[in-house]
Amino acid sequence: MAAEMRGQEGPEAAERRWEARLAELEARVRAFEAAMAAPPRRSVDWAGLAERYGLVIAWIGLIAVIAMIRPEQMLRWNSYSSMFGSNAMIVVLTLGLMIPLTTGDYDLSVASVMGLSSMLVAVLTVRMGWSLPGAVVFAILAGAAIGAVNAFFILWFGIHSLIVTLGTGYFLNGVILWISNSNTITGVPIALGRAVIMTRDPFLGVPLSFWYAVLLTLVIWYLFEHTALGRRLLFTGRGREVARLSGVNVNRMRAGALIASGSIAALAGVLYTGMRLGADPTSALGFLLPAFAAAFLGSTTIYPGRFNAIGAFVAVYFLSTGIMGLTFLGADSFVQNLFYGGGLVVAVSISQLIRGRRPMG
Repeated sequence: MAAEMRGQEGPEAAERRWEARLAELEARVRAFEAAMAAPPRRSVDWAGLAERYGLVIAWIGLIAVIAMIRPEQMLRWNSYSSMFGSNAMIVVLTLGLMIPLTTGDYDLSVASVMGLSSMLVAVLTVRMGWSLPGAVVFAILAGAAIGAVNAFFILWFGIHSLIVTLGTGYFLNGVILWISNSNTITGVPIALGRAVIMTRDPFLGVPLSFWYAVLLTLVIWYLFEHTALGRRLLFTGRGREVARLSGVNVNRMRAGALIASGSIAALAGVLYTGMRLGADPTSALGFLLPAFAAAFLGSTTIYPGRFNAIGAFVAVYFLSTGIMGLTFLGADSFVQNLFYGGGLVVAVSISQLIRGRRPMG
């Protein structure tokens, strides 16, 4: 009966029926395509999250454990505000060191550049009567020049960066002793101290040097994560020959990284002088090991497998918190060397394990 009725339908009714069937078919095709285009639902990668944020979790755990033993000291905000400010120059120094490490070069002269910059600011302002801005600019330019000298010997003569920067560092140590007559110099203009350690309520009582370190961390993070220059630097460190064949000017990247390292290390020296309103010939040299330990420990977190600014920032304050906690527990001063030395070995070992599982990038 239905077949007879369909046979008696006019051409217009048959056309409407076919259009309806086509529309239904098109709707099913669209639904199928949407289902295929939708990203698959994936379970949470707990292992990956633990790897990326493990150091942050360990930092919180370290605070919690020591706070249970020494709550009156570990839970006071003044302890942390002081730690954040006093270790800001280590953050800056580590960030400077991290840049040539990313391109595959080791700069062992960064602590010496920091010490020379600190001494230059003191000598120029106290003994030679320079203005404070002029002395600061000269110190940072001196750091850039030292980075350029390192780059010249490494790239022109093909000498390994470890040898060149080790020699440069010892040379600079002699220069520091020479220009200071092996004496501590005090009396740096108070304006530098105000610019570095002055605190305000809106900044939670933390010295301004900490916020400078935060700003520099964000700048370098943006450079590596969101600019073509940062990607070229990463590519250079991943494989120089491959980068060269891909059109990257490898020598320019390496030279720029070393110059940036010297400039930022000099900035750390300026902050160090502002914190102490003086300079001594040897104290800055003790920051080389903490900077290396933080750089390698930072490469195991946030972006595991490569040096990164935020990881370095977290690593500096993780190590600093450990030192502070051990001090609260009454540990002797030599424990600091044990902590930083052991931290460096462990950090490098973990970094190598991670890089063995994933490419740097």
